[in-house]
Amino acid sequence: MTTAETVPGIVDAHHHVWDLSVRDQDWISGDELAPLRRDFLLDDLAPKAHAAGVTATVLVQTITVPEETPEFLALAARSDLVAGVVGWTDLTAPDVAETLAGLRVGPGGEHLVGIRHQVQGEPDPRWLVRPDVLRGLAAVAEAGLVYDLVMKPHQLATAVEAAERLPDLTFVLDHLGKPPIASGELAPWAQQIRRLAALPNTVCKLSGMVTEADWGAWTIAALTPYADTVLDAFGPGRLMFGSDWPVCRLAATYAEVIAVARELTAGLGPAERHDVFTGTAARTYDLSVTARPATSQETPCV
Repeated sequence: MTTAETVPGIVDAHHHVWDLSVRDQDWISGDELAPLRRDFLLDDLAPKAHAAGVTATVLVQTITVPEETPEFLALAARSDLVAGVVGWTDLTAPDVAETLAGLRVGPGGEHLVGIRHQVQGEPDPRWLVRPDVLRGLAAVAEAGLVYDLVMKPHQLATAVEAAERLPDLTFVLDHLGKPPIASGELAPWAQQIRRLAALPNTVCKLSGMVTEADWGAWTIAALTPYADTVLDAFGPGRLMFGSDWPVCRLAATYAEVIAVARELTAGLGPAERHDVFTGTAARTYDLSVTARPATSQETPCV
């Protein structure tokens, strides 16, 4: 396994790309999300990432179609930035283990580090612990992959149950479990976070905070109680930075998101900050990355 010490620079453990000429992103609807209804390519992200000192990223699925994951893996194989891919596959399919094995041996398959499903959109609040889903999650663990959780606060109890049932699978909570930052409420989200963090096979991403806050008026003060909660619950050794680009652009630029994460973790020591910005992602996703120099000025977000 790659250790934190061998990974240079920042690891951005959560971003997306999409090309609308290849495939529609049907979740981008309505006036609020209109700024996202355009192509966002790796070539758009790379100069911003390199300028910010990011030397490796994890590319995360956006939609639940089987074609996206092999496309992302092929992209990672051609990239000097993407070190890992969190893809999608149908966890309920009888042949899920065979599908995962096929992805691992296909082009770029060595970059497959995890699987994710849009649990946040499932009407069944207990979808994650259905027998067929648990069987699929067990196959993810058997394949040596991790599972990213994208869910809302009312679904966190099922994440606790799934993590208890599958102690050999590492669960990575995206975006702090989407707490209600805009309203300023902490309970019951904070209690569920502590229950999840009490399980050793769980990790959390310090990501997606600005878009859970008031997009036009968020402040560091508004974000701090939520960042402090996950820092205290998971500890820096199980917390990793993610930009959630380009979704973050609804509320902040790439550079601003990194600056916010730095400010929210300013009270940590150097080793702890290294965990949050590099080590935790490298260990959790078993990343193998190559150093790349960063430029001194960031290209403005467009």
